[in-house]
Amino acid sequence: MKKSIGVIGLGIIGGVWARHYNDAGVLAGAWNRTPQPDFPRWMPSALDVAKTADVVQIVVADPPAVKGILDAILPALGAGKIVIQSSTIDPASSEEFKKLVEGAGARYLEAPFTGSKPAAEQKKSVYYLGGDAALIAEVEPLLSLVSEFRYTIGTNVQATTLKLAMNLNIAGQMQALAETLTMVRKVSVPDDLFFKVIRQNVSYSGVTALKEPKLRSGDFSPQFSVKHMLKDMRLASRTEGCDDFPVLDTVRECLFHADQAGYSNEDFSALIKLLK
Repeated sequence: MKKSIGVIGLGIIGGVWARHYNDAGVLAGAWNRTPQPDFPRWMPSALDVAKTADVVQIVVADPPAVKGILDAILPALGAGKIVIQSSTIDPASSEEFKKLVEGAGARYLEAPFTGSKPAAEQKKSVYYLGGDAALIAEVEPLLSLVSEFRYTIGTNVQATTLKLAMNLNIAGQMQALAETLTMVRKVSVPDDLFFKVIRQNVSYSGVTALKEPKLRSGDFSPQFSVKHMLKDMRLASRTEGCDDFPVLDTVRECLFHADQAGYSNEDFSALIKLLK
């Protein structure tokens, strides 16, 4: 039997996924804190979505937002219901949410992801799945509708930790790229030449390829916002064993200053705007 899915959180990524699910004929309901009544399968509350859908996928900003959603939908959870938690959260919060969902009789899968808006639009998101193997196999047909790769990581704690580690790597690369480009611009090396040369350098990466158009044009419309990357770096800093990481400390501070400078809702490549 084909399972239905409801999406709670229709932001940059959640909204794209929900439309893919709707196109595939499996979207049972959608809800967002800021109302979007014209959205396909819009419902008046998160609870309505959870009552209607077999599977509820949560894609919101941070652990407090996830907790608020779970508290709201708890009356609808029980045997036969599945919660897929795709927000970027910390391991301790994941443990708390797993116990809450399973205590209500439902099943819980940690499913953070990588890939910004362009990847989501092209159904190329990548999931890091943490949970029971049988449950992962059960929701595989749904997640395959919106993603290119789905990696089974292990436990929910391992999946959340890996996701934060990946974002630390991305943020560190972005800060280094911003400083590198600013450095050569100061001596009038053209952007065309810089990006031509770096493509042949061992340091060339997917981050460089993705952010090159933004750095060239100064268009910092969000693919992944400053505020969300800052949130993730704060969560990483609170993860056990990560309180003395110098790169993490540096990029978290840089993102904080970008947030304070008014770039909160811009793409995190706006870090370059802090450099003189």
